[in-house]
Amino acid sequence: MKDGLGATNHFESCGFIRSNAGIPYPDIQFHFLPVAVRYDGNGMASEHGFQAHVGPMRSKSRGFVRLKSKDPRQAPQIRFNYLSHPDDWTEMRACVRLTREIFQQKAFERYRGREIQPGSDVTSDEAIDAFISQHVESAFHPCGTCKMGDPRDPTTVVDPQTRVVGLEGLRIADSSIMPIVTNGNLNAPTIMIGERASDLILGKDPLPPSNAPVYQARDWETRQR
Repeated sequence: MKDGLGATNHFESCGFIRSNAGIPYPDIQFHFLPVAVRYDGNGMASEHGFQAHVGPMRSKSRGFVRLKSKDPRQAPQIRFNYLSHPDDWTEMRACVRLTREIFQQKAFERYRGREIQPGSDVTSDEAIDAFISQHVESAFHPCGTCKMGDPRDPTTVVDPQTRVVGLEGLRIADSSIMPIVTNGNLNAPTIMIGERASDLILGKDPLPPSNAPVYQARDWETRQR
């Protein structure tokens, strides 16, 4: 097996934590990388380094997809409206501060040098917000533009059988029908949606319901950890 930077996808370590007390299950996701590079890959740091890509998983900001015209060949208008909800800013600040705390642990001592970004002098809410505004990037996991729900709900696009409300012979089977974003990456649940939709189309009997237990910290209401 070969080694070096080209022999890994670099996203080999992942973690989930809660941003604050009173949050019942993790709302922040980490990916650790043994290299310092922009998320979009367009720029490397000027020195050796490691980093965490981190962000909130249950953003309250809401965007939209709208038609620009009656011409079907014209691309739609897409607006994500990142960080348009104040709670997203609170969670992003927690991301920065908790990442710092993790990297200050003894296990990182032999690898840790100076803080490249945002820099050890960036400590206030205002300074962290300015850093976030300049450097935040999308992880490109959008969903929820064609919500599944009760057909009587005016915001519903598809019914529980993935059929588009008000139309015949048309279904949607992708992450756009998620009524809320899943707590983690979209790949696996999107595959599940496709498998379930295929069973519905073929008329197969559904699998028995499953409500697997979810881990919950013992003192989650009063403690962050």
